[in-house]
Amino acid sequence: MSASDSDADYDFIAAAMPAFISEAREQVSQIEQLLLQLEEDPRNREQLDALFRCAHTVKGSAGIFGLTQVVDFTHHIETLLDELREGRLFLDAVLSSLLLACNDQILALVNQAAGEAQDDGAQQDRRDALVRQLRQAMGQAGAPVPPAAAPDEAAPAAEARLGRWHLSAHFGADCFRNGMDPLSVVRYLAGRTEVTALASDRSRLPPLEQLDPESCHLSVEISMRSEGPQEAVDDAFSFIRDDCQLHLIPPSAPTSRYVELLEELPDHPRLGELLVNVGAITEEQLAAGLDQQEKARAHSPTGPAPRLGEILQEQTGLAQDVLAAAVQKQQRPREAAADEQRYIRIPADRLDAVINLLGELVTAAAGADMLARQTRQSRLIEANQHIGHLIEEIRNGTLQLRMVPIGATFNRFRRVVRDTASELGKEVSLEIEGGDTELDKAVVEKIADPLMHLVRNGLDHGLETPAERLAHRKPAQGRLVLSAQHESGSILIRISDDGRGVDRQRVLQRAWERGLVEPGVVPPDEDILQLIFEPGFSTATQVTNLSGRGVGMDVVRQNIEALRGSVTVYSEAGRGTDIDIRLPLTLAIIDGFLISVGPSKFVLPLESVVEVVEGQAAAGAEAAQPDASGRYCMPLRGQLLPVISLRQLYHLDSPRPERVSIVIVQAGPTRFGLEVDQLLGQNQTVIKPLGRLFHTLRGISGSSILGSGEVALIFDVLALGALAVQAPRRASPQPQQSSVH
Repeated sequence: MSASDSDADYDFIAAAMPAFISEAREQVSQIEQLLLQLEEDPRNREQLDALFRCAHTVKGSAGIFGLTQVVDFTHHIETLLDELREGRLFLDAVLSSLLLACNDQILALVNQAAGEAQDDGAQQDRRDALVRQLRQAMGQAGAPVPPAAAPDEAAPAAEARLGRWHLSAHFGADCFRNGMDPLSVVRYLAGRTEVTALASDRSRLPPLEQLDPESCHLSVEISMRSEGPQEAVDDAFSFIRDDCQLHLIPPSAPTSRYVELLEELPDHPRLGELLVNVGAITEEQLAAGLDQQEKARAHSPTGPAPRLGEILQEQTGLAQDVLAAAVQKQQRPREAAADEQRYIRIPADRLDAVINLLGELVTAAAGADMLARQTRQSRLIEANQHIGHLIEEIRNGTLQLRMVPIGATFNRFRRVVRDTASELGKEVSLEIEGGDTELDKAVVEKIADPLMHLVRNGLDHGLETPAERLAHRKPAQGRLVLSAQHESGSILIRISDDGRGVDRQRVLQRAWERGLVEPGVVPPDEDILQLIFEPGFSTATQVTNLSGRGVGMDVVRQNIEALRGSVTVYSEAGRGTDIDIRLPLTLAIIDGFLISVGPSKFVLPLESVVEVVEGQAAAGAEAAQPDASGRYCMPLRGQLLPVISLRQLYHLDSPRPERVSIVIVQAGPTRFGLEVDQLLGQNQTVIKPLGRLFHTLRGISGSSILGSGEVALIFDVLALGALAVQAPRRASPQPQQSSVH
């Protein structure tokens, strides 16, 4: 290999390594999920095959990048997985735990390749120990040796293994853009098999004036002699498989195989190229056939030209049904090829930068629209409105790019539940509901750690041991449910278990001891449950590696509230606990409903607005007397509706108008009203974070800059809803401790 080839390979590896790291981590995550799923159905052949493919993909991709440690270690795992596929081993709990531990080591090796970790020697010792366990597991299989093939079957099989294999490889146009080097892949394949012939297919090259130097138009036809090139082809092309079309034709392949390949190919105008593409003939045979056809035409210019198919059939022994399928394919009218769904990987920070610029564009468009209305020129106003609609469509499409299903985050907890339950000696079934519910990627990333803590807390404190459950006439296996759904413009995530529930008396006793509640005072039940989120609070009788130090639940609440969300606990003794987390769908741009109280502007999420009550219907509100927090009730359709006076709540120094409007808001299960002065209509709202000075401001989650340059505060409707329905704190003392003050 020349120095230039070495430099090209090095450049290819350096450019493609980040994509390999990302792909390998996805495969490792998929291996873990498949192993956990197979524990419920160990003989599921489809999942076993998928598990083998994941390990094989990691091994093949690592081979291209020269990561010999990954290749050597994964090879042992792949061998055992093949034993599982063939039924010579059974996936029990012990073997599943072994494979999960091996999968962790693959991830460690990938992280080393990414430069994020170092091998301290102990990792190599662990891998050596795991390899010994893998070999021991395979040695205990005791499977009978497969019977030898019959004499009449062995000869064709040997001939097929040692015969000439044909590979057609058509690389995608985006190979170069994705950092792939097709020639490096071909050279890697040549090092694994005996290549007897290699030719490029130039029929797909566009005219020189239309040639895009950044697009790949390479197609190669490769003839190989090998006992089994399938593994070599898989290894060589595993990392680039999505960007190319491969057709591997074995020796003595039935003619139906060629017919199937012809049907898979896109419609092609030339018969000879169709046959070459599926490996039915070589380029040399096609060239010889075309040469003979040209000579026949020159010899008899007035007579009918001989058909190329007949010439090829006579010269190469081409099967009649393969020729007929190619002719039919050639004569079929061209149809517009359906657009294939394609994916592109981009760094998240680039998308964030686009969304930030989009937010500035929304603000600028609002300012331009306001100026256009001041000119009262109808055509200018109409043009600005059209621009506004286009910006709204761009906004919706761009934000959708950052929306991801929460199911991927939920699936991470399968391993956590399995390992933690085993450590605690409990039997737990994890159920996932609403995994396809989408929300902002930024929210997903920030909610993962709080969810992890809540799941582990539920396993430790909530669910009982099998003996305890049986004693209380429950199934020995506990049930933990992770669910997600959209609700009132937000997402509701619920962690449910059917365990012992929260012992309110125990929580209250610990709160008295820590001074969180005045001794002898009994708050409402919902307030008692919320005490578990107080800093340093714990009801554990002993400290373990999972709980007991009183660190974590307060951080969970802080992290959730930092996302403009809320967390609420519902529990019933002996029946279980539900923890509800409500979060906004996105942290960037929302559709808002602009209102004002005096000169102050506020924004409500449009999805939370139910209706507006104005004029005579709000007369009951005008006569009401708000309490110190600005709360009162008004009759609405035969029921009392809690209402908050924003003027009194935030001490706004402006006179109350003669007529007020009540905006009815839905916040989760709570419906309440907000008393406002003016309704300013729908408004695209770019969310800006609040400074530290305003973090303690009740019911406010962020701010936004209006087109006029004014600042509007964005309401946290969940916090306002809790404030609206919060009962006055009338704590009653315990009867037996009434003398305690």
